[in-house]
Amino acid sequence: MVRTSDTKRRVLNFIGKFLDERGYAPTVRDIARGCNISTPSVVQYHLNTLERQGYIRRDPEVFRSIQLVEKKREVISRVPLLGAIAAGKPIPVPAPDTWTTVPEETLRLTEEVTQGKKDVYALKVKGTSMIDAFVDDGDTVLIQQTNKVEDGEMAVVWLKLEQEVTLKKVYHEAGRIRLQPANKEMKSMYYQPEDVEIQGKVVGVLRKL
Repeated sequence: MVRTSDTKRRVLNFIGKFLDERGYAPTVRDIARGCNISTPSVVQYHLNTLERQGYIRRDPEVFRSIQLVEKKREVISRVPLLGAIAAGKPIPVPAPDTWTTVPEETLRLTEEVTQGKKDVYALKVKGTSMIDAFVDDGDTVLIQQTNKVEDGEMAVVWLKLEQEVTLKKVYHEAGRIRLQPANKEMKSMYYQPEDVEIQGKVVGVLRKL
């Protein structure tokens, strides 16, 4: 996906809002006023770029002919929502290598949200142990499957002895693994390396409204 500059993004958003509210396309002067752009020629430059990149289309012989190309708004990633994970006290899951065999539902997300990463799935968060990392109860975390993380990365961790799973920041220390909550009211958890299994790392958060 081609990323637009801030100004081109403002132009694109203005066009979409104008179309939704009025039912017809804005003129170049409408866009200049609405986006606080100094001259029509600058607007034309951004429109030409957006058209070349496939965000809009225009008919040079038709007045107010700007149209958004809907394919740029389409969902391009389907991410399975596989259940819930505790961000607090660990909760049991059906098996050590999976949450459910069939997704509860499928999230329709854009590449901008998934960052183009492969093997991404989603889990709903239960608990507040990661609230200082801006992950709250009811949020949804996007997880990329991996069994290795760097110190300080937030990960899905399978606790083998408890047969439970949790969401914490992971730190590798001398002879042990520290699972660190991001909540000053909660204490760290310590495990032998052989007693934990990393099942994925957090690559995004969808916040509840």
